[in-house]
Amino acid sequence: MDSQQKRALLKEKKRIVIKVGSASITHPETGDLNLSKIEKLVRVITDLKGEGREVILVSSGAIASGRQTLGIRRRPKSMAEKQAFAAVGQAKLMMTYQKLFFEYSEVAAQLLLTKNIMINPVSRENAANTFIELLNLGAIPVVNENDTISTSEIAQVESFGDNDQLAAIVAAITGADLVILLSDIDGVFTDDPKQNPEAEFISYVPVIDEHILKMGKSTSGSNVGTGGMSAKLAAARIATDSGADMVIARFSSAEVIQEVISGKEVGTLFAAHKNQSFDILEYIQACEK
Repeated sequence: MDSQQKRALLKEKKRIVIKVGSASITHPETGDLNLSKIEKLVRVITDLKGEGREVILVSSGAIASGRQTLGIRRRPKSMAEKQAFAAVGQAKLMMTYQKLFFEYSEVAAQLLLTKNIMINPVSRENAANTFIELLNLGAIPVVNENDTISTSEIAQVESFGDNDQLAAIVAAITGADLVILLSDIDGVFTDDPKQNPEAEFISYVPVIDEHILKMGKSTSGSNVGTGGMSAKLAAARIATDSGADMVIARFSSAEVIQEVISGKEVGTLFAAHKNQSFDILEYIQACEK
């Protein structure tokens, strides 16, 4: 199946995980929450739900929101400060989502996860059951990593990479058929386009091989995000092996979601190829290496 045929099938997706990075929902000049972009995001998600689809939103931005609330413009200097910012910001971020979804008569539900939850089979199943029940009730789950406790709880285990891998893991445990990673990049390039002007854009990845994996970069170019291309490619492996297509696209506006689902050639599309021996624990552990 070629790229055009594969993209045409995105119109049929019913359970969608949408991830927005910190840089996508904040103002680049100050790091403050961009309420206009968030409101449009909420409106598009509401429309998707109105079309009969189920949507799970994975949203970064707690630390950035905490910085705004506390009047601090710089990034946190220590892990304790990062967790304190998140503690303040997560409440404000969720309040913002709940208020905006409520304006469209939708109910938003908060889920805070850590890798420790995903590693433990019992807690992972409990989380999956909660997701499914929320969707059955018509709520829109809003997910974030629990930055306030994740480091002390899981010690040397790395974070989810600005929620990229978290979005893919959520898709895997809920049986989602599409993951959309919205970030401040257009998709995958043969090299870093900021460093190499001759880098070529890759629109379609039918199989994630070693050649594709080598294109990942571990750094993030924004002042608020933490996820680089390597985290996004790791997320793509989890999503596609679990049976979900995945698209990485630039969040210039929330309309990009509609463009992706309508089959337009936006971002980089990773084709699903269900791995019958898929084991989420193995993938989580592999992401730590």
